[in-house]
Amino acid sequence: MNDKALATLEYNKIILRLQDAAETSLGKEEATKLMPSTDALEVNRRLAATDEAVRAAQLKGYPPFGGVTDVRPSLGRARIGGVLGPLELMDIAGLIMGSRRIRKYTATVADEIEIPILADLCEPLIDAKSIEDEIRRCIDEQGDVMDSASSELGSVRRDIRIHEGRAREKLDSMIRSSSVQKMLQDVLVTVRNDRYVIPVKAEYRSHFGGIVHDTSGSGATLFIEPEAVVQMNNKLRELKVREQKEIERILRRLSELVGEKAELLSSDAESLGYIDFIFAKAKLADAMFGTLPAINDQGMVRLKRARHPLIDAKQVVPIDLDLGEDYSAIIVTGPNTGGKTVSLKTVGLLSLMAMSGLFIPADDGSKLCIFDGIFADIGDEQSIEQNLSTFSSHMTNLISMLGEVTPRSLVLLDELGAGTDPAEGSALAIAMLEHLHRVGCRIVATTHYSELKAYAYNREGIINASMEFDVATLRPTYRLLVGVPGRSNAFAIAERLGLPKTIIEHARGQVSEEELKVDTMIASLERDRILAESERQTAERLRAEVESLRQKIEEERFKFQEQKAKLLEEAREEARKSVVKARREAEEIIADLRKLAMEEGASVKEHKLIEARKRLEDSVPEPVEKPRRQQGKAAKIEPGDEVKVHSLAGQKGHVVELSSGGEALVQLGILKMKVALDDLEPVRQQAASPVKAKGSANVTTVQRSRDEDIRTELDLRGATLDEALIETDRFLDEAFLANLGSVYIIHGKGTGALRTGIQEFLRKHKHVKSYRLGNYGEGGAGVTVAELK
Repeated sequence: MNDKALATLEYNKIILRLQDAAETSLGKEEATKLMPSTDALEVNRRLAATDEAVRAAQLKGYPPFGGVTDVRPSLGRARIGGVLGPLELMDIAGLIMGSRRIRKYTATVADEIEIPILADLCEPLIDAKSIEDEIRRCIDEQGDVMDSASSELGSVRRDIRIHEGRAREKLDSMIRSSSVQKMLQDVLVTVRNDRYVIPVKAEYRSHFGGIVHDTSGSGATLFIEPEAVVQMNNKLRELKVREQKEIERILRRLSELVGEKAELLSSDAESLGYIDFIFAKAKLADAMFGTLPAINDQGMVRLKRARHPLIDAKQVVPIDLDLGEDYSAIIVTGPNTGGKTVSLKTVGLLSLMAMSGLFIPADDGSKLCIFDGIFADIGDEQSIEQNLSTFSSHMTNLISMLGEVTPRSLVLLDELGAGTDPAEGSALAIAMLEHLHRVGCRIVATTHYSELKAYAYNREGIINASMEFDVATLRPTYRLLVGVPGRSNAFAIAERLGLPKTIIEHARGQVSEEELKVDTMIASLERDRILAESERQTAERLRAEVESLRQKIEEERFKFQEQKAKLLEEAREEARKSVVKARREAEEIIADLRKLAMEEGASVKEHKLIEARKRLEDSVPEPVEKPRRQQGKAAKIEPGDEVKVHSLAGQKGHVVELSSGGEALVQLGILKMKVALDDLEPVRQQAASPVKAKGSANVTTVQRSRDEDIRTELDLRGATLDEALIETDRFLDEAFLANLGSVYIIHGKGTGALRTGIQEFLRKHKHVKSYRLGNYGEGGAGVTVAELK
């Protein structure tokens, strides 16, 4: 990739932001090495990795990289037999812990979404928890080797503490003597050269035997080790030598353990750094409101509301741009400070970001190309040291480009032909554009020359564009308008600033008639565009209002139907109760008549009694079918789908097969029945089933038998916690399959250990939405009520 273009387009600032997003030094190192790729497979792999990280972060948050540091130098020394220090070993333990946490994070995400690239990166990470545990058993968080690291070390340190106590006790008894205190500079025991001493005034040196270990700066104080503690200090020195040797032995043993896995751990460190780098790209995408661009190698660029990533998102004006399909070159005209250069840099920098595997700050549906080279000549390149004018510098850059551009290159040219005579500059600009256009590369160029507007107008594959300028406010709007050439606003600006009209009219007279016609045409096009844009916005606003009204009407209609059904149901329920009451009375009357007939021999026909009862039963009203919300599009029902049957009060079942005539055979518990398709509603979309043999229409369904005993409570009193957890897990699975809303788990009150263990288990269980202690009448603190998902 062209280094000058990378610098001109400020690619390094994107890399710096990426480095800031990385959590580890390993990830920052990977970010520093990132360069755009020209290989389509590599670019797509990079973008796919970033997309996986973005989706994983949205699902589970960002992974924990705490404790992961660059321990490769320490691992290298351990591999060749070196002894590592306690802090180095703790860093290696942190790496092992970080590796384990990242593996767990990735596995959790992979259970819900596909992340093949991240899974492949985590797959070779080794499980070295035994090494981590041994290091942490021997070394504390401050990097000190603990007494428990070995029995020998614990014994030596106990002896050291005993002898230190004796030495201090001996010296304390000496300095408590009033005759000795007057000879001391301070009444305290201190340490010099790892030996216990007391501070004695210099004039009393002869009164003390022993060894002088140090003197104060003024010479007034001598730090003397009295003869009474010399042997004690000697013993302490011997013990501390033994302590140091034992510590070295422990560190050597731990270093050997690390050395056995050093190469694998070094590979783990690099993998973790790369994973951190991938998630840094996801964080950068999140910060820039970036999206995944579609990648092609046909030279097509389509940017939708693209924003320059280095400009404040609240201030930057998005641009829309198409390049490479209907036209391969865009000539942008417009006033200075109108945003032309920013538009150029946006196209170039977003292309570099996509080729680096980064999301781009643009709307969904944006498309970018993999260019084999991006060339940029942007800004004033005047060099005093090299004695180059602006024009000469531009020409030098352009000449160097000509030998490198290919049909798969992107060329960005700012103020093409500027810095010299306008006539010659415009001629050179046209010739340069013509040459690049024949090469077939993609071009975005800015210019002030009106001759280039005519050139772009007459040349197939090249289109004019401009930066919008608001004459009313004398300010640019920074909007890129493709298809509309820019026009001179000098006369309008001068008039609004107060330049006399006579001067302006004289100036207009100096402009050729053809140029005035072109300017008038451009002004007309701009007025038409503004009008069309205004009408489009009005149409969109009206469409949004109509859609909002339609939704409100649909909601009102549904509420009305629901209320209507409710009133009808209440009326029919009242009628049903009346009929039931009447039927009961009629049954009593019929019973009395039958009894009378038997007793008195009256000839009452049995079939007439049955017909009378049938008429009573037919008078009971049918339940009201509740209204259903209209779906935008009828869901497709396939064999095996779980459905609700509306006419059966929402009874759930499974579709066995589809029948002709818009019906389906539905399994409802132990019953099968044909139901109209429009009476069914899918409960959830089933996972794709394996491909069946051609011509096979059989669907195997697994149903719980209706005669199974579905429990709603589980009594765990008297069970151990392990037994209780196994039974609870089995019980929750059964309850979930039975579609139970809540269950009761009886654990008793007791010490509360069983309740605590059960509730901790419920908090993490996949079927449990929430849990609580039983209310009054439900068992109180002896029962936990679990609400299922």
